Amino acid sequence: MKRILRKVIINPITYFINDSRSVGIILIACTFISLLLANSSFGSAYLSFWTAESHTLHSFHLPHNFLEWINNFFMGIFFVMAGSEIKRELVEGELSSFKRAVLPFGAALGGMLFPALIFIAFNVDSAYIRGWGIPTATDIAFSLGIAALLGKRVPLNLKILLMALAIIDDLGAILVIALFYGSTIHWMYLGIAAAIIGLLFALNHFKVKFGVVQVLLALGLWYAVLQSGIEASIAGVLFAFSIPVNKLVMVEKKIHHFVSFFILPLFALANTAILIPGDFSGALTSGVGLGVMAGLVIGKPLGIFLLCRILVSNNLASLPTNVTWKQILGMGTLAGIGFTMSIFTTMLAFEDAAVRDISKMAILVSGALSLVLSIVYFIKISAEKKVIKTAVKPDVQLATA
Repeated sequence: MKRILRKVIINPITYFINDSRSVGIILIACTFISLLLANSSFGSAYLSFWTAESHTLHSFHLPHNFLEWINNFFMGIFFVMAGSEIKRELVEGELSSFKRAVLPFGAALGGMLFPALIFIAFNVDSAYIRGWGIPTATDIAFSLGIAALLGKRVPLNLKILLMALAIIDDLGAILVIALFYGSTIHWMYLGIAAAIIGLLFALNHFKVKFGVVQVLLALGLWYAVLQSGIEASIAGVLFAFSIPVNKLVMVEKKIHHFVSFFILPLFALANTAILIPGDFSGALTSGVGLGVMAGLVIGKPLGIFLLCRILVSNNLASLPTNVTWKQILGMGTLAGIGFTMSIFTTMLAFEDAAVRDISKMAILVSGALSLVLSIVYFIKISAEKKVIKTAVKPDVQLATA
């Protein structure tokens, strides 16, 4: 009986947790749940749950509501994982040499530059131009989750390229946040943060065992960065880059499930608690709404495809094995799903709750559009490939005869 229960209940759960598609499915579910709750009869209670102030925490100069803890502290743990992946890829993975790194770096650059320019074009004469960083991000969990759902229609090498692009994109988004969305810099705390980073690297140099001491220093680093005026979650990336290379996989394994199945769903619940405006279409056709949607849905695939084409045409890079230009364009549509980092940047770019909600709605709509476009596009080009193979077979048989 126990064996049957284990097979029926535990094994499917284990399979679900280990499946890359599950993160995307959970994020979609959390988004729908949060939108329903926010716009239900007890929506005001649900919204106030995330933003209720704690004066005690405020007096200690700590985040003073649940939403700020999620975006400033818990997302820092997410950035530890993202930073670990970036460092590992730079040291020994797809980004470890110029030839390997140049294509995803170029693709990421195009995928950030074009959306930013499109957003600026829609908002050049408005006070909302500050939101140009919102459509520059690609969501790793969502984009790879949809690629996994498409199965063999997305070749393995294209998935690897997409992952590398998304990691570099995250690094770019982190730099954008640090440089353009921080507040007034407090240099004393910045100096303390620099000293802690130096101490972390010194511990590596003297081969001090990685463990509790480094974690405590990481908490001190987070507090120093929080007080410095730079976006606090960036401390996660700084800490990740101080982790010894031989410990990166261990750290990722330790926090992977916590990040994927607690922090990201919590982030989705808290940050998509949006009151859908009565004039829904009017909100989306505003400069902010159009800038975000056009940037993600059009700017991402266009920028990625053009930069890749330029690099390959000039022999600076080459396409991965068994990957076609049509598939590169499809990868661009997958990269147009900007959920996590786009919403995160929205929270930093705008203080007005109404503008934040418009931007979030545009991110959700553009994510849905990019998702549908990607699925339809990859099914279409896969069908075309099958037709070509079928048409070639008789010729091959005739030639053999």
